[in-house]
Amino acid sequence: MAMQDTLRALADPTRREILTLLRAGPRTAGQIAERFPVSAAAVSRHLSVLKEADLVRDRRDGKYIYYELNASVLEEILLWLTMLKGEGNHGTFE
Repeated sequence: MAMQDTLRALADPTRREILTLLRAGPRTAGQIAERFPVSAAAVSRHLSVLKEADLVRDRRDGKYIYYELNASVLEEILLWLTMLKGEGNHGTFE
């Protein structure tokens, strides 16, 4: 997945809250939706964007689909940000 898609997915505060919620462990879409003052359809769309950015994974267990955090993509972003910070020229361009 392109980093721009990942960063675009992370730009939305609701999606960031969903990721924070998933840190505690897998949740169904219904369990996620009950934590937000938006429609179930809106939560479903947020989950789709997060899946497309590979920030969450889903797995079916019987009639339920569980969503879980994919920390490896977040680790790649953190590594890139750390590299930028460490290799920067304090705001100057060469």
